[in-house]
Amino acid sequence: MPLSRIARGSQLSQSLSRIASEGGLSTPAASALRNAAALGQGSRHAASSFHSLACVGLADKCGAGAVANLYGPSRGISATPARLLPAAAEALAAECSHTDPAAATAVLPDLGPTGLKQKPRVVVLGSGWAACRFLKDVDTSAYDVVCVSPRNHMVFTPLLASTCVGTLEFRSVVEPVSRIQPALSTRPGSYFFLANCTGIDTRKHEVYCTVAAGDEQLPANPYRFRVAYDKLVIASGAEPLTFNIKGVQENAIFLREVNEAQQIRRKLLTNLMLSENPGLSEAEKKRLLHCVVVGGGPTGVEFSGELSDFIMRDVRDRYAHVKDYVKVTLIEANEILSSFDVGLRQYATNHLSKYGVKLVRGVVKEVLPKEIVLSDGTHVPYGLLVWSTGVGPSEFVKSLDLPKSPGGRIGIDEYLRVPSVEDVYALGDCSGFLESTKRPVLPALAQVAEREGKYLAQLFKKLAAQNDGGRAHCGKRADLGEPFVYKHIGSMASVGRYKALVDLRENKDARGVSMAGFLSWLMWRSAYLTRVVSWRNRFYVAVNWATTIVFGRDNTRIG
Repeated sequence: MPLSRIARGSQLSQSLSRIASEGGLSTPAASALRNAAALGQGSRHAASSFHSLACVGLADKCGAGAVANLYGPSRGISATPARLLPAAAEALAAECSHTDPAAATAVLPDLGPTGLKQKPRVVVLGSGWAACRFLKDVDTSAYDVVCVSPRNHMVFTPLLASTCVGTLEFRSVVEPVSRIQPALSTRPGSYFFLANCTGIDTRKHEVYCTVAAGDEQLPANPYRFRVAYDKLVIASGAEPLTFNIKGVQENAIFLREVNEAQQIRRKLLTNLMLSENPGLSEAEKKRLLHCVVVGGGPTGVEFSGELSDFIMRDVRDRYAHVKDYVKVTLIEANEILSSFDVGLRQYATNHLSKYGVKLVRGVVKEVLPKEIVLSDGTHVPYGLLVWSTGVGPSEFVKSLDLPKSPGGRIGIDEYLRVPSVEDVYALGDCSGFLESTKRPVLPALAQVAEREGKYLAQLFKKLAAQNDGGRAHCGKRADLGEPFVYKHIGSMASVGRYKALVDLRENKDARGVSMAGFLSWLMWRSAYLTRVVSWRNRFYVAVNWATTIVFGRDNTRIG
């Protein structure tokens, strides 16, 4: 046995000498290899020493990924994440693999596949309503969870319009993902990655990501990595619809993210202050203080109501010199709040008109930097343009080679699975039932996304309890239970001045409670206060509402 070890040590020393000298390497690792080769002969610890130093030498020559491949697939991380290498490793991989292009991605920094002794890994793409409800309810004793999203928080979108005018503070409508699911920041195998998913390999069960922020602080720009999954949940949301109208992306502001609400608030307050400067013509003052909202859905109507309330209660007191120039116009191609009861739509129309919101029925043809051109040739000057015409599939969703439902969203079956591939599920605004399911089109609403997330978390719990059903390729024969069924519980919308609409019908043709006025406004506030994710944010919202009633809205311009 000792002679055998010495012989192996001698052979290993020769091999290491060749590796170190090949190509004239002069790196510290190569020098260490040569020294080890010289000193290791005759040492009873040569094998272990050579083993460690060989890994260093190979890493120097071909990247850490080449060394990782010596050990076969390494699934998961115990306490310290795998070292993330720069995207330049792709070129190095190609050099090391010579004629094998497939090996070019082998050295990408990664979170590898899970082993049999580890929990199966669920990768969630997104941090919206569907993703966060799933993250909140998923059984972390059965799964490791990895969330990949360009933002580290969930936005409570029903109250986002209130932040634009200072009714609420921005922190009141956001909830960190790590608070929703503490395992992401405390469990060894669970992580949150601030990144965009740029591709999915369903055959290899891998997602490819690019870091979303802070690239200048990292070794490479862009910085890429990959994550292996047992189950993949796509909940990446949707993008605002522009209908390919020229100038919308460049000149309009959307209202789906906190940074967009901040941009609206900043521009609104800036225009109010600029309009007081001497030398401005009457026409220029009117343009600066003309706020145009395109889209008569709940978001557009609620923002118009909040804006009208802000003008009537706060602007008239604090910007008395220009109060008569401030106007709000709501442009809609059809009828506002088309999903609500006819009586409620009429109430909203009358109320908004009474408090200074001009309703215009028209189609936008082009958006210029200072005015909108309608299809009938009308030119509408504006100082602030908010675009809220619904949502559609994102470029990421369009790029995926997956079946699509009507409207271009990812096609799913009645169990929220993407049927053409294994272990992939889709939730929220990015998904829709395939025509083969013969199910109605799901509306892009928060309540749909939230209930899908809750349902899928329960389904995953059932899979985990059935013979490794939570692992990759192991859920085909599992009993999934009842399919997902969506029942609409109603809609609500605030129209400003302590008035709101409440429509509790299941659909437009069904019977149910429909009401409007002050009592509806109390119901609207109570419902949303209870739906805010955490008790911390409920406290924030309640205090903000009380402060606004007593002291008015904050009109401080920051940034």
